[in-house]
Amino acid sequence: MKDIFIDNNIAKNFVTPIDDEYKNLIKWILEYDTNKVSINPEEKANYAHLVVNQKILVEYMRSSYNCHKSTAIPVLISILTRQGRVIKFENNLIKEIKNKLFTKQILRKILSNEEDHCHICTILNSNRKKVLTNDENLTKDLSNFPGAHIQVTDRPEKINYRE
Repeated sequence: MKDIFIDNNIAKNFVTPIDDEYKNLIKWILEYDTNKVSINPEEKANYAHLVVNQKILVEYMRSSYNCHKSTAIPVLISILTRQGRVIKFENNLIKEIKNKLFTKQILRKILSNEEDHCHICTILNSNRKKVLTNDENLTKDLSNFPGAHIQVTDRPEKINYRE
């Protein structure tokens, strides 16, 4: 499954993408062949899936409130939800992961704010562990999280999101 976590500091710029790399990312997210999937439901795994949790959904909606442009993140979420391409991790699962993995030793080393810990848990539980974010502390935490190989970057062209 081609899943990706996109932090709000990246997604909020989808409304008016100037950069071709962001335009290509949005195009990839929207690419979907309903006919192919209706014939063979397993084909859905070949298309983009967005990894989310309740907190990131709230962040998305706050940053693009009342924006109805076709590339705004709330519009993309709506389309992906209808197509079954949003992978949402529930708060109880995130809490379970956090209690299991966030030992006192790890908590002492983490640089990101506590509000982002649910994002770390969501990403750790995702399939491909690919992340786009501009948050330097979150990037450091994800890159150095023990036992996890997470691809995290601030630019779409730096991560092979299509594969």
